Amino acid sequence: MRSATAAHPEFLAAGGNRHSSAADWTTALLAYGAGHNLAIWKPQDDERSCGLVALLAGHTGHINAVKIANDFDGEGRRWILTGSADRTVRLWKETRSGADDVDSRVPSPSFEETACLAAHEGSVNTIAVLAGSGMFVTGSADGTIKVWRFSADGGGEKGAELIQSIALKPRYIPLTVALASLADGTIVLAVGGTASHVQLYSRTTLDEGFQLQATLTGHEGWIRTLDFARKNEDELLLASGSQDKYIRLWRFQRGVDKGEDARDGAADLTLALSKKSLSNKAHHVGSPNMKYKVSFEALLIGHEDWVYTARWAPTTHGKDDLTLLSASADNSLSFWKADDASGVWVCETRLGEISAQKGSTSATGSTGGFWIGLWQPDGKAVASLGRTGSWRRWKYDPAGDSWVQQVGISGHTKEVQSLAWSPDGTYLLTTSLDQTTRLFAEWKRNSRTSWHEIARPQIHGYDLNCIDSLGANQFVSGADEKLLRVFNKPKATDHLLSKLSGTASNQEELPDAANIPVLGLSNKAIAAVGDDEGVNGVVEGEGGEQEDIDPASVLHKSTLDLDHPPFEDHLARHTLWPEHEKLYGHGYEISAVAASHDGALVATACKATSIDHAVIRIYETKEWREVKPPLSAHSLTVTSLAFSADDKYLLSVGRDRQWAIFEREDQTSSTYESLVSDPKGHSRMILDCSWAPTQVGYVFATAGRDKSVKIWKLEKDKTECMTTVAADAPVTAIAFALSVNAGKVDLAMGMENGKIKLIGLDAQSLQVGASEELVKAACPSAAVNCLRWRPGGGEGHRQLAVAGEDHALRIVSISI
Repeated sequence: MRSATAAHPEFLAAGGNRHSSAADWTTALLAYGAGHNLAIWKPQDDERSCGLVALLAGHTGHINAVKIANDFDGEGRRWILTGSADRTVRLWKETRSGADDVDSRVPSPSFEETACLAAHEGSVNTIAVLAGSGMFVTGSADGTIKVWRFSADGGGEKGAELIQSIALKPRYIPLTVALASLADGTIVLAVGGTASHVQLYSRTTLDEGFQLQATLTGHEGWIRTLDFARKNEDELLLASGSQDKYIRLWRFQRGVDKGEDARDGAADLTLALSKKSLSNKAHHVGSPNMKYKVSFEALLIGHEDWVYTARWAPTTHGKDDLTLLSASADNSLSFWKADDASGVWVCETRLGEISAQKGSTSATGSTGGFWIGLWQPDGKAVASLGRTGSWRRWKYDPAGDSWVQQVGISGHTKEVQSLAWSPDGTYLLTTSLDQTTRLFAEWKRNSRTSWHEIARPQIHGYDLNCIDSLGANQFVSGADEKLLRVFNKPKATDHLLSKLSGTASNQEELPDAANIPVLGLSNKAIAAVGDDEGVNGVVEGEGGEQEDIDPASVLHKSTLDLDHPPFEDHLARHTLWPEHEKLYGHGYEISAVAASHDGALVATACKATSIDHAVIRIYETKEWREVKPPLSAHSLTVTSLAFSADDKYLLSVGRDRQWAIFEREDQTSSTYESLVSDPKGHSRMILDCSWAPTQVGYVFATAGRDKSVKIWKLEKDKTECMTTVAADAPVTAIAFALSVNAGKVDLAMGMENGKIKLIGLDAQSLQVGASEELVKAACPSAAVNCLRWRPGGGEGHRQLAVAGEDHALRIVSISI
């Protein structure tokens, strides 16, 4: 082991899970489910704006429910409770950690899993915690609600004991639960889910458990969200949001005398007969000594699609007025307040996107819009999670009495498949099964540097599998659609990169921007128009018929002029790259692509089960024509391709367990000839390959499912296996460092279990020297799909980009 290496994740990016209970924000921490991981973000840290501070691994299924509990155990520490599709509830305890010496940032909160509760038989969808009581409830797809009591000693490993299990009758799946305590200590539990009613349970003493006391009807769709707020000592308000597009408010009022009840009941009967859905029948909850009357208070109308979350603003002392924040599939966040004069609840402010531009609705099967809306603990800011997995933020500006959008965070929502650095290392391109290609770069300001998504060059209709850079202004990507697409960098991205990252602006003639035509998959180049110009500055049509133009496709120059990383709505609409070319020829989904270092050639392969399809096709990039004939050596899918540093050789590896090398005729030629291959390179399929830096000659590595990495030396037309490195799991990704450092060349190897190992090879003998495993925080919690070293790193300080099957992108800083 070599202790001289220090590694820490410099940047983490992961999109949020689409579930209305999958996030919580309290005490400066926002925690949310990102695939199987729990992501920790500090949104209030505006100055550094460094994205995620941690990704916690533990669950084996998607995280659906997240709750942060303060001082659960009397020690003043924060706890995070998570529920997942793996049917478990996990408790994470904050561990007091000192300042992080590695990068001198403020101490990051660190959490460790202390308990895994496996009492449910279905996916856990919702969690509610009652502050100060040590009690929490969980709701699951098994149709039950389970009530837990936190126990510090916990009877050993348990951490919490199950005190009651409630089978919902009539049986439905709970999607949301809320807890509140009444004046005499009675606890009320509200449950909503895949039924159109809200059930109220109450518990007076610990022994008797929760009893069903009332059923609130009126909604006409599933209940997605419930939240309690205390209006005063004697009154509570419950907000319920539903897929029927409405929010209902229910008033809990203490100590109403029987006579008044009777009068109300008579009046309510008339109302109920006239309009069933607005029935105001009074219900009662509470203990025999202290009854609370529950009545329908208000119907909030305004959303055009399903309501996913409704949250009351944190109560501020001395204020009697309550504010409700709702998030909906119609791409909006709404703030609701009772009018001072009339008491009628009205929508005071609306944030988000214009609904005309959002496309289809939930009714047509589109899972769009804002899934989650959360308050900052002090009520001065809000955050929302959209369907793209990105977080938007708004901060209240008292001077202008308005909500101002702030820089949020974003990330892929499915497996990150492939990575490519620009040749000078200024930006990183990533592709994912979430059908997007994203561009990440640094934002440098006031001696601070942070990573952000700067552009989203490709938003596709197919899963994206592979990508490579063709110089500073172009890239090629391959997807499940049998063809490759080549994209050009637009002026908008070029300008943004030079402004935010301080990179040199390109002098080449670049298009302004791009958009996707309606019903199309190809990004078309468009010109930006001045702020006072109309649509015809943009469209070249025979008659220039304006009614055929989508107003969303008109791009004004001022829109592209930003002094901060773009917000999510900007990323999704104005940062596409125009498509330059399509490369046809393959018969199945594209599996691998590699561009030559001089940018003159592109080599590609597709999924194959026969020799006919397992060919490597080469395209030249001047005329974008295929160089025939295709190269054949494999009988099954080619999994990886790599050009040597001088482009003299092309290396391919495949599922047929063999590797092959093709030699270029001469430096100006586009044709490659088969040079040498090893039909038994590994005992199982080979998953990746990489060339070592030229200082050590023609040396390459292959990684296999047989849990080994082999280092090979090529001399003329002969190869020799110099050394074999054993691993404790199948090796899914490898990458040689781009230069020799102190007589050593570093090889990073990523495994199926998520571990990443750094191997030091002697530059002369190629024998393995020291090896070291990267810290857990720098590694994915699932298979490593791709590893790429950043070009242009210093001698002792390097950066490694890691694409994980756990939906996350990591940029790991390694000091040697």
